[in-house]
Amino acid sequence: MRGDGWALRGGEADPPAVTENRGPSHAVQRQNRPAAGHKETDVQTERQRRFEALAAEVFGPLQRYLLRRMTPEDAADAFSETLLVIWRRLEDVPSENPLPWCYGVARRVASNHRRGRRRHLQLVERLEREPAPAPQEESGDPELEAALARLTDSDREILRLWAWEGLEPREIATVLGLTVNAATLRLSRARRKLGEEMTRQDPRSSGQERVGRTKEQTT
Repeated sequence: MRGDGWALRGGEADPPAVTENRGPSHAVQRQNRPAAGHKETDVQTERQRRFEALAAEVFGPLQRYLLRRMTPEDAADAFSETLLVIWRRLEDVPSENPLPWCYGVARRVASNHRRGRRRHLQLVERLEREPAPAPQEESGDPELEAALARLTDSDREILRLWAWEGLEPREIATVLGLTVNAATLRLSRARRKLGEEMTRQDPRSSGQERVGRTKEQTT
């Protein structure tokens, strides 16, 4: 058997072996091996390309999502952290329609950021005996904003996902970690509550039309 031949093992061919003759009674075989880091570099490059393509797709929507819920400074911090989480969990991102999954990441990051901000403000208030101003949200409709303020946090969030982000119930379910049926029921209940609040303010307005107009303006 030639030293530079292909040795078949398990139906696959190994790289060519190199034979070094040291005498008539023995031989030392060495195999040519591919560079250890070559394959890892290819995988890393492909991962980088996928992240850059994904970031380009979700960049604008994620920024708008956070800016609607936080001050610009806090939103910038939360946006950077959201991208970092997406990079670390890139293998978990759905290949089709990844935006709702990314919204879910942004929502958790923003929630953690707000909790940290609240703790900080409570500490400042306790030390200085002065309440800190809360971030203001701009909706362009004071009556609608007042009605939303009287709803629970969960009702406000699901309405904003529907009206501001333009998500369907199945996408909202992905963001909030719910079943599609649960998301549909919660959205319907939140819309009804908003309508009741708007009617209290202005009997001529059902609230459904107002939030519907908001949704049309953002799409």
